[in-house]
Amino acid sequence: MNRKVTIVLGIALIAAGIFGYKKISNIEKDEKKPAEKALSTIFTETVKNQSESINITESGRLTAKNKADIYAEVQGVMQTTGKEFKAGVQFSKGQVLVKIKSSDSYANLQAQKSVLQNLVTSILPDLRLDYPESFERWNQYVINFDINKPIPALPETTSNKEKYFITGKNIYTTYYNTKNLEIVQSKYNIRAPYSGVVTEALVRPGTVIRTGQKLGEFIDPSVYELEIAISHSMISSLAPGQNVMVSSPGSDQAWVGKVARINGKVDATTQTVLVFIDVKGEGLKEGLYLEAHIEGQKVDQVYELDSKLLVGGNKIYTVVDNKLKLVSIQVIHKTQETVIVSGLTDGTEIVSKLVPGAYEGMEVKVYSEKKQ
Repeated sequence: MNRKVTIVLGIALIAAGIFGYKKISNIEKDEKKPAEKALSTIFTETVKNQSESINITESGRLTAKNKADIYAEVQGVMQTTGKEFKAGVQFSKGQVLVKIKSSDSYANLQAQKSVLQNLVTSILPDLRLDYPESFERWNQYVINFDINKPIPALPETTSNKEKYFITGKNIYTTYYNTKNLEIVQSKYNIRAPYSGVVTEALVRPGTVIRTGQKLGEFIDPSVYELEIAISHSMISSLAPGQNVMVSSPGSDQAWVGKVARINGKVDATTQTVLVFIDVKGEGLKEGLYLEAHIEGQKVDQVYELDSKLLVGGNKIYTVVDNKLKLVSIQVIHKTQETVIVSGLTDGTEIVSKLVPGAYEGMEVKVYSEKKQ
């Protein structure tokens, strides 16, 4: 009886083992089944080209049209003048901006003038005898010579013989040396090239000024220039002399500007052209950021999309057979948030929202979303 029970139990254990083995094998097979590939869900929109009236709004920084950096061409100690050389001080054309002590240079100039005067005087007796027809002209030159005034031009010679005589007396060399000293002397007084205002002053009276040192900055506040960058495809809508509305962002101030010039070069990186607009009026200051509003032309067969969708500046992702594909487009106009492009065919399905880690050929799951 015991033997029968033992045999039955053994058979039962063997059967249970076989069953358990098959069960475990099935579980391992289920676990080894390949996982389903996860696809990114994207949003798309369908292209429908249309005509757009493009109004250009570009911003730029205002700079003075007439602006001068003031540098010293001579060396010396800065002296006081009738006006202080400080930022905000206005000067009329020709007024002295900076005066540099020039006593040594002035003394050399006066000495050289005296040498010239003596040389011309010394040739008068010879001229009376050998060149009587020229004597009176040179005599009047000596009579009118004023050592405290700029030296006048030498009289013209009437013959080669007279010219050789004057040259041999070293008069021409002395004259031009003296003229050069006069030019150097004038550089000790730096005068305003036009009526304007000092915007930067780097020296004060008593400062030792060195040759080539920057002393300050001077501008004409009556007219300013606004520099903006316009897409080269829109340049045809602008011309020199054209009126342009200019406004200050965040305020109701506005001015009428005029296109002064258009650069002839296209920026290779941005495909834009620089346009310069002259602006006059109250409330303008150098450094202000202003917006220029230009009425552009009407463009056909274009499409507007989010500027963030651009890839490399001139491509966007389209969807073909549930895969991403890069398509080249031409940017017609840019705003702060959108771009107007051409080169897309009606009915093309494009990605309407950014896809993290996107690449050409990437498989995606499309969820169409109507463009807002």
